[in-house]
Amino acid sequence: MSSYSSPSVPAGASSSARPSTNNHQFALVALTSLFFMWGFITCLNDILIPHLKNVFSLNYTQSMLIQLCFFGAYFIVSLPAGALVKRISYKWGIVVGLLIAAVGCALFIPAASYRVYALFLGALFVLATGVTILQVAANPYVTELGAPETAASRLTLTQAFNSLGTTVAPLFGAMLILSAAVADVQNASPEQVEALRIAEANAVRFPYMILAIAFLVLAAIFAALKLPKVEEEDVAEAVGGEHHGSAWSYRHLVLGAVGIFLYVGAEVSIGSFLVNYLAEPSIANMPEAEAAHYVAYFWGGAMIGRFIGSFAMRYVDDGKALAFNAVIAGLLLVATVFAGGKVAMWAVLAVGLFNSIMFPTIFSLALKGLGRHTSQGSGILCLAIVGGALLPVLQGGLADTIGIHLAFLMPVVCYVYIAFYGVKGHKPA
Repeated sequence: MSSYSSPSVPAGASSSARPSTNNHQFALVALTSLFFMWGFITCLNDILIPHLKNVFSLNYTQSMLIQLCFFGAYFIVSLPAGALVKRISYKWGIVVGLLIAAVGCALFIPAASYRVYALFLGALFVLATGVTILQVAANPYVTELGAPETAASRLTLTQAFNSLGTTVAPLFGAMLILSAAVADVQNASPEQVEALRIAEANAVRFPYMILAIAFLVLAAIFAALKLPKVEEEDVAEAVGGEHHGSAWSYRHLVLGAVGIFLYVGAEVSIGSFLVNYLAEPSIANMPEAEAAHYVAYFWGGAMIGRFIGSFAMRYVDDGKALAFNAVIAGLLLVATVFAGGKVAMWAVLAVGLFNSIMFPTIFSLALKGLGRHTSQGSGILCLAIVGGALLPVLQGGLADTIGIHLAFLMPVVCYVYIAFYGVKGHKPA
């Protein structure tokens, strides 16, 4: 697998020249903070969507532009980010990503002041640019810090802390953002309504200012840390006995990129609609601030599943585990679509538990055997995260035309493909 050479460890050196296990453990502990932060910032969009939908009186399709701008950054930035990380190293790629993310968070302050939806979208794009660079640097770094056969387990463990961030974020957002939402403005004058909407827009300033400071602190910490450098092999590991000139020539990587596209698109689509879905009279009829707390169950299930998976997948075949979880997630969504009330509510929330291992498992299976093309492969997989930009907009269009309930059929199709990848698609040609 591809990584970066230390001056004291020549490329192609034996495993005995690699950094010590203790250094690996320290680096993994440091990296978990990054997985937490980008999980937190990504899931906060699930709260931002219904909030800005109210502030700017948006329909579902328009509100999903939030995810289009955020995850669209992955499509635009991932490949340049891969080249940047290869040039400046994993560590400094992480520092640059943190600094850009801090700038993106700070841009929420003028966006709220001017109360222009396009400015919010621009701030999200800058923020997501920083997060993309973090992803491109940190995901393959985790796969390299230890034995290849336990790469999926390590990535699942760090992703569990990503899920901790996604679990905490809805509670944070409900307290600091949705608490400013206006439940009833029917009896208010136009001037009062305008003043209330301005207050709602300003509700995002404080939480994103806190996040900007947190990213700056992390950037300073990572700049000061001495992280181990892992070596880059001169010759790629052959897949099926053949050498490949580019990561694109690996069939299992390309199919894995499709899997990442569909998985992220499905997960983001579900999370993006949960607050509005649970507020539906036929489902739970909850106020948005209360529904946001239940979103934490969706992401909390993913967190629990990842902690379990980080240990269980040392003994269970990665492909079979992926296929099983995809089938169950698809069946739960079918139950959500064709049921109502509490059954539909808990079925959709339970999908989070079975989402848990999907991203790290697809990611590690797709990178397996890429050798010196691992960095390029990581960029391609992060490029595929653009599914989180496109599929929520598609589901938003479906929700505006056939209703939010039936729109949940869209991610079912995604899970069918992921099950295929787990059974067959991940195997090298």
